[in-house]
This record gives sequence, structure tokens and C-alpha cells, in this order.
Amino acid sequence: DAPGAPAVPVATVPDGGAGALAWASDGSLLVGYGADARVFLGDILRPGAIAKLNTATNVLTPFVSGLSAANGLDVTADGTAYATNDFGTQIGRVFPDGRVEPHWATLPSANGAVLGADDRYLYVSRTFVNPGVSRIPLANPGAPESILDLAGLDNFAAPDGLALDSRGRPVVPANVRGEIWRLDSPGQYCVLASGLPTSSMVVYGQGSGGFSAGRLFRIGFDGAIYEIPGGFDG
Repeated sequence: DAPGAPAVPVATVPDGGAGALAWASDGSLLVGYGADARVFLGDILRPGAIAKLNTATNVLTPFVSGLSAANGLDVTADGTAYATNDFGTQIGRVFPDGRVEPHWATLPSANGAVLGADDRYLYVSRTFVNPGVSRIPLANPGAPESILDLAGLDNFAAPDGLALDSRGRPVVPANVRGEIWRLDSPGQYCVLASGLPTSSMVVYGQGSGGFSAGRLFRIGFDGAIYEIPGGFDG
């Protein structure tokens, strides 16, 4: 309910491997699942699925299946969802009526998924293969554009689930390096925070209280949520 309050379980996914969350255009919360050991063969087995959570009643209803994974997830203004698999190559597209296009785009190890404010690009991190950050034009998914290519020791930084600030700049957790980066221009990043190993995702708060708008939060495999003051977006 607010920073410092205990977490309250509200639902359990039907098939394990809970993945990403994203708000649907109908106000429900999309919950990705199937992101367990099967994701290593996700492009073949397609175990990824999405359920809808009614946050007023906490009723979880299966929505679609047949995705490589739903490790990263975001939704356009018209209700179209995009889902990634950081252990595969396929990025899936899900239409509001439930139609699934499991191989909408190809990008090895695409991790996280965040759409630009105008829904022109889908931004993803590349975690394990050719590490860095890419953006994929929704109108031309076969032509992804790299905006950060890592080299040297940074090859092992493991960029993970990213966010965009109000200026459209990607904010990326470097999982292994324990740092939070902001891409100020293509190919250039600054370090917003360090000393946070296993950081898996960053997200900006919303609303006027609690996890409020403009405040940047880090989520990690250590189960902790931290605010990143250096990422405040006024």
C-alpha cells in the first residue's frame, strides 16, 4: 500500500513461472507466466501465457497462451501487448481480442519491454546475447535499432528490465554490475546508483501518494524494492 508496508498476496498464477506485469487498456492487470525452465526452449515449446487480474476482486482469469515467454510485457494505447523472452529470440504480439502472433519480431535475449509515449517503438534490453539496448519500430519490427552496444567488462553487466523517463530516456538496471544506468544519448550512459546487485527491473511510480509519480524504484532478485533518488523525474 505504501513504501515500508508489507506485501499482500492477491493471486497465484495457474502454471508457475510468474513473469511481467502490465496494465491493460480495460483497466485490468496483465500477468505474464510460464517463465520457468521451459523458457530455454521457449521459441519451440511456447509456454508463455498471460492472465488478467481484476484488481477490485483479485480474480485472475487466463487470457492467452502460446508465447515464447512473457518475461517483459507492455501494452499500447489501443490495447495491443508485446511480450519478450530473454532466453529466446521471439517477441510476441497479442491483440486485444486475444489473437496471438508469437513471432512478431526476432531479437535474441530481448529482456524487459517498454513502449515509447507515442507507441512508435518498443524498447528492450539485450541481456545475454550481444548485450545492450535496442528499440524496435512497431511499424517495421524486422529492423531493430541498437541504441547501446556494450563491450569489454560491460559485456557481463546483464542489462535487465528497463523503463523510460519523461524525456524518453531508457533507464536500465545492470544486473551483474549492481548499477542503475540512464542512457542520455545513443551509446552513452550515466550511473544513477550502484551497490545493488541482482537488480532485475526499474519502474517509475504513478499517482500522488505512496509510490508516487516521478520516483524511480528498483526491484531485484533479492526480493527488495529500493528507491533510486538519482533517477527522480520531476
